[in-house]
Amino acid sequence: MQLLLRLQNSEATQELGALLAESIMHSGGGVALFLKGTLGAGKTTLVRGLVSALPGGDNAEVSSPSFNICNIYPTQPETAHYDLYRLEGAPVDDSLYDHIEDGASLTIVEWAEYLPEDARPDHALTLAWQPCDSGRLVTIQATGDKAETILAELASRTAGCTVSPHAG
Repeated sequence: MQLLLRLQNSEATQELGALLAESIMHSGGGVALFLKGTLGAGKTTLVRGLVSALPGGDNAEVSSPSFNICNIYPTQPETAHYDLYRLEGAPVDDSLYDHIEDGASLTIVEWAEYLPEDARPDHALTLAWQPCDSGRLVTIQATGDKAETILAELASRTAGCTVSPHAG
């Protein structure tokens, strides 16, 4: 399953993050999020909206973990936010594998294109940003039954919002 959305601005990107958080909580969690896109595409902005919508997220200061590789946010479920930008071609820290495998925390990976294919879990959502004439297009691809359920939930939540399905 795949969903293509147009995001007009950073507010719409944060709104998508909040809608994604609601969909994850409603569907029982247990999924990893892989974010792909150029610098400034909106990956961290989406994480900010997602984390702030989770229980405990009001206590989190979301920032890109470019230099420390991982930020852990005090949300329910706990959110592990990785940024692999500086790791292109380098081995990934074992803590990432631990978070992906535990199934209890929400694991978000920016620059997921640097994550080896064999490190990807059975249930994941991949969000890929691409520029367009106005704002950004985000393609969301689900892998695994749980991710399919979350994506279907998200698709129903985006109807009538500033986050809009993109036709064509």
